[in-house]
Amino acid sequence: MSAKNRDVLLYIDPTCPFAWVTSRWLLHAVKERPAYTPRFSIMSLYVLNEGRDLDPDYRVVIDQTMSPAHLFMAVQRELGQEAFSKLYTAWGERFHVQDRKDDYLEVARESLEEAGIDASYLEHWEGRTYEAELREEQAKVQKMVGDDVGTPVISFGSGTAYFGPVLTRAPRGEEAGTLLDGLAAMSTVRGFAELKRARTGGLDFS
Repeated sequence: MSAKNRDVLLYIDPTCPFAWVTSRWLLHAVKERPAYTPRFSIMSLYVLNEGRDLDPDYRVVIDQTMSPAHLFMAVQRELGQEAFSKLYTAWGERFHVQDRKDDYLEVARESLEEAGIDASYLEHWEGRTYEAELREEQAKVQKMVGDDVGTPVISFGSGTAYFGPVLTRAPRGEEAGTLLDGLAAMSTVRGFAELKRARTGGLDFS
């Protein structure tokens, strides 16, 4: 697939604030680079951290990620990309931007309604209907980037996939497009493994 007709696949866990910021950047970026088509897919922080010795407080947070992941997997498999993207936007505006983390289930219920998805999909919240598929998707992500990274993971369909970009705010305009250009270029470099710097400041969801 040429750069003039190229999918950009972002793997997200819906509870991760950094994945949310990155997803908003990607939507801004493709407005500047319309040859790219953004696509989203689920990955699971729960499955990634299964069996690991975590700080007890962080374990509580991770355990709460499983139900949202199952809901999003069901929507992805049964309704497709457009529905997944609409649900993620509705969820993220509530869960991340409005910081409504006191009742995950209510956030899910409202998000389904806003996205135009039948409330019956809440049966997947605890139903674990797509358990095997969720684990397969996570295994695919880890095969691409290893098991010592988190979410988001970005892939351009060929070449190197990698963890990131980790952003504290979503670039807009040409800045967003320039970042996409750079990431696409890095995906073509064999042997590329890591870029990193310490984060400064807090998250900016504006």
